[in-house]
Amino acid sequence: MKMILKRKKKSHKFSFVLLIFTLVVIMALIAIGYYSNKSVPLIMNYAEGEVKKLVVLVINKAVIKQINNVDTDDVFDITYNKDGEIILIDFNPKRTSEALSVITNLIEINLRAIEEGKIDMLELPDNSLAAYDTSLLEKGIILEIPTGVASNIALLSNLGPKIPVKLSITSDVSTGFSTDVTEYGINNALIKLYIDVEVSARVILPIISDEVTIDASVPIAMKVIQGKIPDYYMNGFSTKSNIINE
Repeated sequence: MKMILKRKKKSHKFSFVLLIFTLVVIMALIAIGYYSNKSVPLIMNYAEGEVKKLVVLVINKAVIKQINNVDTDDVFDITYNKDGEIILIDFNPKRTSEALSVITNLIEINLRAIEEGKIDMLELPDNSLAAYDTSLLEKGIILEIPTGVASNIALLSNLGPKIPVKLSITSDVSTGFSTDVTEYGINNALIKLYIDVEVSARVILPIISDEVTIDASVPIAMKVIQGKIPDYYMNGFSTKSNIINE
C-alpha cells in the first residue's frame, strides 16, 4: 500500500509539473506573439526611415557630383517681347534631356551598387557614406537594427539581437526639373531650379518586407533675370532611367 501511495504522489507531482510547464510555454508563446505584433511594425517603420535617409543622401550626393556640369543658362529658354518683357520661360529640351539622363543614371548606378554590396563602384564624392558601416554595406546590408528599438525606451534601444536591413530598387528612377519663379526686387524675377527625384524601393527584413516611395527635391541653381514674372512658364521636365529595363 505504501508503494502504491508513493507512486500516486509521484504521478501527481509529475502531472502538476507538466501542467505548470505547459502553462508557462503557452503564456510564453502568447507573450511572444503579442510582442511580435507590436514590435514588427515599429521595427519596420524604423527601417523604412533609415533606408529613406540613405537613399536621399545618395540622391543629394549624386546630384552634387554632376552639378558643375549643368549650366543653367543652357537649361532655360527665355522669350522676351519687343519691350524687353519676359513672355515665356521654358526648358531647352535637348539640354534638359542630356542633363537629366546623366543624373538619373548616376543615381541608379549608385543605388544598385549599394543594393548589391559593390561599394567600391560608387560614384559619389569622397566620404559620402562615412556614417555607415562599410563592412555591412559590402554585404548589401544597410544597417542592423537592435530589437530593443521596438521598446521605445532610449535605455533599451541598443539591446537585443540585431536585425539586418536590405534595400532593393523595384522600379525605374524618375527625375525631373522643376522651377519656382518669384518676384525679386523691382522688375526682376528669381528662378530657382530643382532636381526632383522619385525612387521606389523594397525594404527587406528577415521576416517581412515592404515597398516605399522616396521623393527628394534638390536645389541646384538660382538665376535672377530682368523682367516681370510671366503669366506662363514651364514648371517641369522629367525623364526615367532605363537601366532596369536592360
